[in-house]
Amino acid sequence: MSDITLVDRHEPLWKRLPVVVQLRRSTGWQRAMLIVGVVICALFLLVAVFAPLLAPYGFGQQQGADGTNFPRTAAPSAEHIWGTTVGGLDVFSRVLFGTRTAVLVVIVAVIVSITIGVLLGMVSGYVGGWLDRILVVIADAIYAFPSLLLAIVVSIVVSGGRSTYWGGIIAAAISITVVYIPQYFRVVRAEAVRLKNDAFVESARVIGTNPWRIMTRHVLRNSTRSLPLILTLNASDAVLTLAGLGFLGFGIGPTQGAEWGYDLSRALSDVASGVWWTGVFPGVAIVLLVLGVTFIGESLNDISDPRLRARRRLKQLVSTRRAAATTEGAGS
Repeated sequence: MSDITLVDRHEPLWKRLPVVVQLRRSTGWQRAMLIVGVVICALFLLVAVFAPLLAPYGFGQQQGADGTNFPRTAAPSAEHIWGTTVGGLDVFSRVLFGTRTAVLVVIVAVIVSITIGVLLGMVSGYVGGWLDRILVVIADAIYAFPSLLLAIVVSIVVSGGRSTYWGGIIAAAISITVVYIPQYFRVVRAEAVRLKNDAFVESARVIGTNPWRIMTRHVLRNSTRSLPLILTLNASDAVLTLAGLGFLGFGIGPTQGAEWGYDLSRALSDVASGVWWTGVFPGVAIVLLVLGVTFIGESLNDISDPRLRARRRLKQLVSTRRAAATTEGAGS
């Protein structure tokens, strides 16, 4: 591992970027899953950024430029490539704007939850005592609740009946954040408890280093190695939680923004009438985004597995020796 680190320090900056490093270390199905996951997530990010430019209509637009109302539950056509809903809304436009909503909620939820969870876990594990016991009890109590039920309760408390776009995004993000904070807390706390008695932390404490500097410089740096994997898994789960909130009517108001879960709930009554396009396309979008993030998480999990790394090194060593033996045989 030290050899790899030394080599990486002398390589160009772009080769040391997180995704590039994982791609270079991956092989076979790991690399295939990582590439597919990165491509899917990159496409969704691009769609989220350029949704107003890509969408032919607004998420709540029901009339064309000439003032004519859009047909209701119209099948996919040249004018509406993914058809329209029972309310005369363009399905393709709503799916594109729903991508922006999902990406914003997931980014806000993951950033806030990982920040609060890591900070609390680091302080709890390093300080210990009564503060540690209180935080552990609170985290265990939150973790014991079903995630979707807890998200619904928090969404109701936070939103307070508001249905604005940013209010709905903040409410959904906070509800998801509360669910995932205990996971980051438990992982970082366990690492902090283990690290605070190590020799390098004891040495820093002996020479009078500030406790906060010890936590941020020594403990935090060595206790967050497994967080990228948890982050990707929570991101995929956050997409499903957001869709569940919208499906049950606790998400963003339909007149304030587009959301895949809400569109799925409205599409339930269309299925009996043979109108399949109002539910298929939002559902496929949810599946694809979750699939892309899950592929990244699973490939990172395989790459970080020490047994797989040792097996990969053995295969590389065997192939190198075989190539050397073949070259020597050809030369003789």
